[in-house]
Amino acid sequence: MPAEAPATAVVPLIGRDEELARLRRAYHEVVEGAGARIVTLVGPTGIGKRRLSEEVVSELRRGALPTRVYEGRPGPQTTAYGMFARLLRSRFGLAEALDSDSARTSLHSQVSAVLGDRRVGDVCYFLGELMGLAFAESPMTRAVGEDPSQARHLRRAVVRSFLEADAAKSPVCLWVDALHATDEDSVELLGYLVENLRGKLLVLCSTRPEFLSRHTEWAELAGSRHTVIEVGPVDEDHAIAIMQALLARCQGGPPPRLIEAAVSLAGGAPGLLEHMVRVFRDAGVLVPDPLTPHEWRVDIDRLASVRLPLTVEDAIQVRIAALAPQERRLLEHAAAMGSVFWLSGLVALGRIDREPPELWSESGMDDIGAAENTLSDLVARDYVLKVPDGAFANEVEYVFKHNLQREAISQLTSQPAARRYHQTIADWLAQKDGVRNQEEYSAMLARHLEHAGSLTRAAFTYIESGNIAREHFAAKRADEYYRKGLDLLGDDDARRRIDALHNHGDVLVLLGRTDEALALFREMLGIAYRLGLLSKGGAAHNRIGRVYRDTGSLGPAQRHFETALSLFESAGDQRGVASCHDDIGRLLWMRGEYEAALEAMRHALEMRKTHGDGRSIALSLNNIGLVWRDHGQVSEAREALESALKIRRELNDPLGIVESLNDLGELALDQADPDQALRLFQEARDVATDIGERNRIAVVLTNMGAAHLRLGNADRAVEVLTQAEELCDELGDKLHLAEAKRGLAKAHLARGELKRARESIKRSVDLFGQVRSKPHLAMALRTLGEVTGAGAWGDGHEVRAVDYFLRSIAICQEIGNEIEVAKSYRAFSSYVEGSQHYRHNADILREAKKLSQMADDIFQRHKLGSMSRPG
Repeated sequence: MPAEAPATAVVPLIGRDEELARLRRAYHEVVEGAGARIVTLVGPTGIGKRRLSEEVVSELRRGALPTRVYEGRPGPQTTAYGMFARLLRSRFGLAEALDSDSARTSLHSQVSAVLGDRRVGDVCYFLGELMGLAFAESPMTRAVGEDPSQARHLRRAVVRSFLEADAAKSPVCLWVDALHATDEDSVELLGYLVENLRGKLLVLCSTRPEFLSRHTEWAELAGSRHTVIEVGPVDEDHAIAIMQALLARCQGGPPPRLIEAAVSLAGGAPGLLEHMVRVFRDAGVLVPDPLTPHEWRVDIDRLASVRLPLTVEDAIQVRIAALAPQERRLLEHAAAMGSVFWLSGLVALGRIDREPPELWSESGMDDIGAAENTLSDLVARDYVLKVPDGAFANEVEYVFKHNLQREAISQLTSQPAARRYHQTIADWLAQKDGVRNQEEYSAMLARHLEHAGSLTRAAFTYIESGNIAREHFAAKRADEYYRKGLDLLGDDDARRRIDALHNHGDVLVLLGRTDEALALFREMLGIAYRLGLLSKGGAAHNRIGRVYRDTGSLGPAQRHFETALSLFESAGDQRGVASCHDDIGRLLWMRGEYEAALEAMRHALEMRKTHGDGRSIALSLNNIGLVWRDHGQVSEAREALESALKIRRELNDPLGIVESLNDLGELALDQADPDQALRLFQEARDVATDIGERNRIAVVLTNMGAAHLRLGNADRAVEVLTQAEELCDELGDKLHLAEAKRGLAKAHLARGELKRARESIKRSVDLFGQVRSKPHLAMALRTLGEVTGAGAWGDGHEVRAVDYFLRSIAICQEIGNEIEVAKSYRAFSSYVEGSQHYRHNADILREAKKLSQMADDIFQRHKLGSMSRPG
């Protein structure tokens, strides 16, 4: 018998001339060299977004100018960068079932063909990381290995630079379907690329309207280079034409009654018209002719008994009702596995209640053939699709044609049956090679164990998934996995819990959730104390000390650092000892105890030299340079900072390079050389821009504003500081937003714009209060006193100005930072001595003179000029 044709034809592209013209125009602009273009198709389910994308992609692939298409589809939303894993595997032709050695060899060869000899190893490391392929580390990748933020930004820069290099050879299209179902890490990375890609690249995305509601900034990314096309229903004439094409296989031509029935209910949604044809087929209205199976016979009398769907969801319910019992049971098993499922997993589920044969031979495996036959029929009827290259070697992989269909089927399974299914799936999945080394499949295993009720095993696996995500710098995913793992673990395994608390706390610090991190570190400390784990207790105290130090609580921070040091020494943990000495040095520096800070930092540096850790050595040198700078020892500061910069350049550590250049620029500002400072800041900004590190760009822009203000160019200072302000606001970075606001207040004050200065400094003080940074709040209050004293609130606020200065002095004294105390003394005395309001107040003038002398004594003791740069 001849093979049966597919259940439905491809939906013809009818009634989309305008949308197609806009897509072609965007691609034409890319080819003509106008730069990268982004198009986002937005519309509800079944409206035809994917069909429109397919048409354009097909044109690009067969066009006169070769265009490489990367195809990205969503992975599980709980898997970091799942969409990018598929996008990159599409580019390099790496099937998930391909063994790792072959995949690495192919990737290295193809990257070399694009880049030549330029950092191929580093690029393969980061691209491979996104695809779950491990490559050997280099000095650069080791340098960022312990800094998730730095690695995240470097990864973005590597992906961007590779895409642009690939597009330099021939145009590239990034095709991302179903953006609404894509994991958030992939959305974040894609958003960065959309904003920053240059060259002959077209980014084509499709999504539902709810995505734009969740990501309100998406439509604004890339400005005029981004086109958002709302895909709506086709008109009735076009709907009729689509239906005629879908029913072209009917013997004697498409019956008008079928066309009318479908068009009247579909509301112009091409996808629903396609579902109507499947419903007609399932109900027996359309029957393949036995002699010519590519044609349909029409039983029009059956139409009256057909329940016609009003929506896509309704159409899915009708199709589920048309399944035979064995088909429905098999799809229930598949739905329990997820949107992707495998033949041998279905066989395992089918054998749950089946007695094993006395002798296991080929005759005992007839269920495999039966499952294959049922799946073949479901493929032919458009329920599922067969995946040509599966994730696991020697496995046949399938996906549901429509995820809504899977969700509807899964709701038919009872809870007791679902638990048994999930346990069997977990046991089957755990036997697969590489499952526990890949975040996607490790998290999948954890979810099945959780749904099966195997809570302790699920906890262990979630924590393992968190570790994988943390190693790959996916902080949000790591937080999610650790949280689930710790909740399920309870008190069942103290050693696993203490390690998970440590790692989860570090992730929360990275995410800016310091109160939650402190709670985890304290719990970690409690377990370590109970079990007598000295090194773990030292790590807990060290982490608590860092949180306290970075939020300005220096007294508690010192106590925790000293306790950590003692515990590390007792445990013989030399790396922990070196880290504590460096942390204590930074705390002493914040207090202005420079000699003691230098001694602690030098001790840490010598210990780190014995370990040969270049990144840590550079960090120690940079910290020492900052202490020398604030101590007024310019040549020593420059030598240490330049040494750190040299090491970071050798390690190709771009974020470290930005930090060193920025610190050298601040040193130049201290030495009244704003021209040199501006040159250093500009280089730092360029490096940060190259790697897309927007947080560092914002910091450098703030310092550039200060340099312009020193050069007497207040207008340019306001312009640059406004850029920093907007960037920090967009990033949600409150600390640096407050710094930018404080700089703007000074710039507005220099321009005589008292109202704007008042608004900026008030917001700065509020923000510093929110982030609970006492050192920054003290500096902001000092600036607030200056703005108030200049008359920003009008006459009669002189007492408030003095109060702001005194509050700044009190906070600096509380922290113990003598230099900042002296700067606030100086600001107070300068205001009082120049104020008309206080010119006859002998007591306050005497106090101002006294504080001015005290400031001079402090500056002289630390060999600083009285005009040293604040903060």
